Amino acid sequence: MAKRRRSVAENDEPMVRREGAHLVMPGMATVHSHAFQRGLRGRTQRRSTRAGTFWTWRGLMFALADRLTPEDLFNISRFAFVELAMSGVTAVGEFHYIHHDRGGHPYAERTLLADTVIRAAREAGLRITLIRAAYLRAGYQQEVVAGQDRFIDADVDDALADTETLRKRYAADPLVRIAVAAHSIRAVPLPQVHTLADYARAQQMPFHMHVAEQRRELAECESEYGLPPVALLAEHGILGDRFVGIHATHLNEREIAAYGAARAFVGLCRTTERDLGDGAPDLPGLLRAGARLCFGVDSHAGSDAFEEARAAELDMRVQAEARHVAAEAPALLAAATRAGYAAIGWEDAWRDDVVLLNAADPSLAGADDERLDDAVIFGATPRAVERVTVAGDIIVEHGRHVRYDEALEAFTKTMHSILG
Repeated sequence: MAKRRRSVAENDEPMVRREGAHLVMPGMATVHSHAFQRGLRGRTQRRSTRAGTFWTWRGLMFALADRLTPEDLFNISRFAFVELAMSGVTAVGEFHYIHHDRGGHPYAERTLLADTVIRAAREAGLRITLIRAAYLRAGYQQEVVAGQDRFIDADVDDALADTETLRKRYAADPLVRIAVAAHSIRAVPLPQVHTLADYARAQQMPFHMHVAEQRRELAECESEYGLPPVALLAEHGILGDRFVGIHATHLNEREIAAYGAARAFVGLCRTTERDLGDGAPDLPGLLRAGARLCFGVDSHAGSDAFEEARAAELDMRVQAEARHVAAEAPALLAAATRAGYAAIGWEDAWRDDVVLLNAADPSLAGADDERLDDAVIFGATPRAVERVTVAGDIIVEHGRHVRYDEALEAFTKTMHSILG
């Protein structure tokens, strides 16, 4: 790809600045992605699909996962990443949990599907942290169903061995990093969560986990352990400043205090959380307690990184029936860029990737130079993205990804093939 190197403003300069006909800002990170779920967009919204709750939606997701070949996964993932790049995203944390072939049989090359997703991100030109998620059971006292069996490892040691394989394989790749996750407390029993968290701590890597997304998850955790998920993790010393809890939707006051005291990250995914009816966290309380904020696209129900950021404030306004509730634009922009990069292990690189916005785009026209952060966070749309560079490589030019046509054609063929 073509080279064009720029440096992003230092800490004592504004994060967004005007340069001629453009506004210049750092690239954004989406810390939580399930790229294959891009194949569900627009297909689960009618009542006839029975997607009435998170749990019925999950059945449709399992059905999609059950159909995918490695080539399908590549084509869907690459297009999802291309679309993110056109939204100003330059780094992605891929929470990867499709590990095996149909029926749950490991591939001869156990990491085939992880390698496939990494290749998709590399072809899209993004930085990627492949977050190898352990998934060891269907849930507390639940049976595995079709599609879900592709996620499940026989043992936590298999998950750690795959993580080590990936770390060694991509150690020299400047745009790939590897992290580890426990899918959730329902999918990974507490002793194995400990094992994974200890490994992440020893390797000084982020540790990701879905937490408290659904009220049923809380009830099941309390039935098994006598505590809700975040209280359980706090009691067992699993929270910390490298812990990235995705959603953190339903926390009580003591959990919020423990979460903040640990300086843990909240990976907010508002587009998906709205789509699935998850609810919304007490974000103002979490931030007051000391938690750190970052954003994820999650299910790719939408791919607008600006909307993910502003929704963190706007959705809280709906709950509070007030304005200026959770965070102002500079803090939201820092969460989308610097904090997001840190949450997926790229804290040393957040200044190296740059997004140029068309200052004459209708969403930004008339922006106040004293409040450019506000104009970008509360006004910009992906249409305003003019150019995106990652480590000096131009991957989006004139608003279009340099490989868009190729990615679109393969994605379209795959969708026709697997869904009709």
